Amino acid sequence: MSWPESQFTPEPAPRGAFRARAAGLGGAALIAGGAIAIGVAMLAQQHAPQPGATAAGAIGPAGKGPSLHRSVPVSVDIPAIGVHSELLRLGVNADGTVQVPPLTTGADEAAWLRYSATPGQIGASVIEGHVDSYRGPAVFYRLGALHPGDTIDVTLADGETGIFRVTGVREYLKDKFPANAIYSDANYAALRLITCGGAFDYATGHYLSSTVVFASLTSSRHPSSH
Repeated sequence: MSWPESQFTPEPAPRGAFRARAAGLGGAALIAGGAIAIGVAMLAQQHAPQPGATAAGAIGPAGKGPSLHRSVPVSVDIPAIGVHSELLRLGVNADGTVQVPPLTTGADEAAWLRYSATPGQIGASVIEGHVDSYRGPAVFYRLGALHPGDTIDVTLADGETGIFRVTGVREYLKDKFPANAIYSDANYAALRLITCGGAFDYATGHYLSSTVVFASLTSSRHPSSH
């Protein structure tokens, strides 16, 4: 489960402690970006787009690039795949796995991991979303269709919008999920989008892989600049 930010949300865990737990649980379904998602796979027999070899690109940019001050993200827009979503805010479960948006009420909304950097800060900022739900395609259904060069806009609470450029799109088996590369700090303003992907295991009701989009901040805009 996850929840929007509220007075009931626990205080953030120390950044180093979270990274250690993330690395240790890299093969778990939740830390790899998805819980049970059976709507499209079992009912409609559709399959979400999967990243091809030509989309693998790079995990990060050639240089450090720009950065923004810390400000909580409120929405994400991905023009190339028609995504606009307000952002929930995720915590971690007692066992250290990352919480995911509830399938019944949050499948159409992406969620920011509130223990990661805010988008545009130096470090790794993580946004997750379901690929499908019991009703059909969910917010990140077409995430695997992105390519290097596509843009991701993240609007922050201070009014600034960070503009990120996709550098690579990759699919990882959940039992080989590179948690250190995904969740650890980066020396540039990194953004990682995660959803389920790959083959669907009908016996367990889980996807066997995760789709990860790597992006970095290239610029920003503020309403006052228009």
